[in-house]
This record gives sequence, structure tokens and C-alpha cells, in this order.
Amino acid sequence: MINMDISVTPNYSYIFDFENDFIHQRTRKWMVENWTWVFYYCGIYMLVIFGGQHFMQNRPRFQLRGPLIIWNTMLAMFSIMGAFRTAPELLHVLRHYGLFHSVCVPSYIEQDRVCGFWTWLFVLSKLPELGDTIFIVLRKQPLIFLHWYHHITVLIYSWFSYTEYTSSARWFIVMNYCVHSVMYTYYALKAARFNPPRFIAMIITSLQLTQMIIGCAINIWANGFLKTHGPQSCNISQTNINLSIAMYFSYFVLFARFFYKAYISPSGKSRRMAASLVAQNSAKLQPTTTSSTTSMGSSSSSSKSSATTNENDVHLRKAKTQ
Repeated sequence: MINMDISVTPNYSYIFDFENDFIHQRTRKWMVENWTWVFYYCGIYMLVIFGGQHFMQNRPRFQLRGPLIIWNTMLAMFSIMGAFRTAPELLHVLRHYGLFHSVCVPSYIEQDRVCGFWTWLFVLSKLPELGDTIFIVLRKQPLIFLHWYHHITVLIYSWFSYTEYTSSARWFIVMNYCVHSVMYTYYALKAARFNPPRFIAMIITSLQLTQMIIGCAINIWANGFLKTHGPQSCNISQTNINLSIAMYFSYFVLFARFFYKAYISPSGKSRRMAASLVAQNSAKLQPTTTSSTTSMGSSSSSSKSSATTNENDVHLRKAKTQ
């Protein structure tokens, strides 16, 4: 295997005690012994979300605005912190040791306690992130295939990859932390009724698509390197490469399909324009109308507008970079 005795840790301005106390051997041992439990977690997840949809079918939806603000704010803060603590290692390695090291040497766990600690938290965080779907079910928003498929596959792949210390995962972790920093901040603002510009949702989806393209490219490069130099030349298994390529390519297809339907196709544009007009008309009528008939009409228009917005935004729910 590759010699790991070179120093590749960036110069962190400050290291917390809990980061300095991180011992990667213990976490790997635990994951090797327990990672298959993830299949039970995914099974329970599927039962809860689809059983929950059936339970909520004839019941009024929950608003959950307060819990949703707290949930998204916590995930946004966690992702921002994770991005700041893992990105320096990737940039340092690329600058001083090149692409090969960034894809084939797992020094980000074995020699960097800061990045290793936040890698461990990243892997574990994929389990509580399943809670995104609970909000969708209880609020009776559209639950699309992309959402729950993304959650399940990222969870399984992340836990499996940690057992192997997959070297290329440093790329996936940094990208996912960065995208989620923007995505969950956007969700927190939406839940708090700040209404950020609509184009931000388009930017987030574009970032996710870019993440999938880079993920595929890294795996294709690693696959070519293994074919040329042999399986011992890079700390990533052929099985992991195959699974990762299949996962990232499927994400790209699903996100690209949504991007087209939501932002490019005429039907998607018509829905957004209709929602905007309904919202404007409702706002104009509300202060001057007192009859019960008009109030009912305004409520119905508002509900349709909310449903349309939820349908267009729901694709961002998990996802996930790996």
C-alpha cells in the first residue's frame, strides 16, 4: 500500500479539544462492526414515511413552522462548520500534493484529526438528516422519488465507505458540506418567511448538478488509475467506485430532470407565473373584502399558491454531495 508517513495537515488557526481527541481507529472499528445496521434504519425510514403519508391522508396538515426553522438552522450551522473544517484540508492537499493524493491517499482521516473528526460527524449526520422527510410527510408536501432515494443511498454509501477509509470521499464530503450550507440556510429563511429570491433555488440545484458531475469525474479518474496501476495503487476499492459512479450518475439524471421541469420547460414556467399572479391578487383583495365567500376564495388561492411553491422547492430536500 501507499506510504502514509508524510505530513499533510494544513496549519489550522485553532483546534478544539474534541477535535484533538479524535482517534480514528476507534471510529473505524465501530463502523466496521455496526455499519450494516444502516439497512434496518432505511427499512424503518421507509415504513415511517409511507405509513405516515397514509396516516395523514385524511387529516389536516401540520404547520410546524417553529420546529422547521430550528431544524434547518441547526443543519445549516452544522454544514457551515463542517465546510470550514474540511475544505482547508482538500485545498491544502491539492495545492501541495496534487490530484493523485486527494483521490488515493486517506490522510484526511488517518493524519488530520480536525478533518477526520468532521468526516466522522458527516457520516453519522446522514442518519438524523432523514428527519427532513418527516417534515414533508406531516406538512403534507409532495414526496418525490428523488428525495427519499437520495437520503437512503447517501446514508448507505457513506457508512460503507467509512469502513474502507475511501480516499476520494474527501471530495464528496467537502462538496456536500458546502452545498448543504447554502441549501439549509435557504430553507431556514423560507421557513422564517424571509422569502429569498427565487433564483437562489435555481442556483442550489445547479450546485447539486455540479456536485454530481465532479463526483462522476473523480470516480472515472480513479477507475482509470486502478486499471493502469493495479488495485493496490489507490486506497479505493473497485466495488466502491462502481457504487459511487452508479449513485452519482443516477443523482445527475434525477436532478437534471427536475431542473428542466421546474425552471426550463414551459409548463414549469406557467406554474410559477400562475402562483405569482394568485399571490398578488390575494394580497390586493384581502384588506378590502369582508364577506365569507371572498375569504374562502382567498384561502383557497393561498393554499394553491403554497402547494405550487412547495412542489417546486421540494426537490432540494436532500439531497445530500455525499
